[in-house]
Amino acid sequence: MLKTIVLAAGKGTRIAQEGIDLPKAMRTVLGKPLLGYVLDALPTGPEDTVIVVGYKKEYITAAFPSYAFAEQTEQLGTGHAVMCALPALEDYDGDVMICCGDMPLVKKETYAALAEAHRLSGAACTVLSGRTDEPLPFGRVLRDENGDFDRIVEDRDCTPEQKNIRELNAGIYVVDFKKLSSSLHELRTDNAQGEYYLTDLPLILKTRGEKVCVYARDMGNELIGVNTPAQLNQVEEILKQPH
Repeated sequence: MLKTIVLAAGKGTRIAQEGIDLPKAMRTVLGKPLLGYVLDALPTGPEDTVIVVGYKKEYITAAFPSYAFAEQTEQLGTGHAVMCALPALEDYDGDVMICCGDMPLVKKETYAALAEAHRLSGAACTVLSGRTDEPLPFGRVLRDENGDFDRIVEDRDCTPEQKNIRELNAGIYVVDFKKLSSSLHELRTDNAQGEYYLTDLPLILKTRGEKVCVYARDMGNELIGVNTPAQLNQVEEILKQPH
């Protein structure tokens, strides 16, 4: 059993351009919102998907009326966005995929393969890591001496050695919902942004003695999220290419 939480509450300060006042996930590429590409690729349909909305939420709720929504009224980070979605999944007992509404290049087969890897592993949480040559400022997935998950280090906190790690955190996870719900309160805001980072969750679960796995995949340009006008143009050029 699988449900999905899609994080789409952000304004996208860096991408906000004169005269375009939309939530970031509603910026369009080839006439289709970024969020539309994500929803089309997910392994869950509208009845099993919750979209976390915030800034100018009416644009998203109007565009995707068959979906369930949760509202994040304050932008306090990805971990906080997931907290806002918990009431929409009350009493659910199964796995939940968490992904971003501004990553339109992630393929259907990537989401499906992550969900299957999680199911087969019996883990409480599975982290999707992507290998890519794209110069992206993503967190690095660190492994221990046995090659198992150790922790995620944000790009800005990486040592020079860690910067060389090419296994990037894709920001996409599958987690046992009950274990997710019971551990989110352990997230802290003692970081540079003063936000609740979802990237801390796998380590919290691991520290609790839960099994945390990494599903590693060559992802190339699938990992490109849209944060700037340049990335919006880059994604458009990629999507124009025949698949």
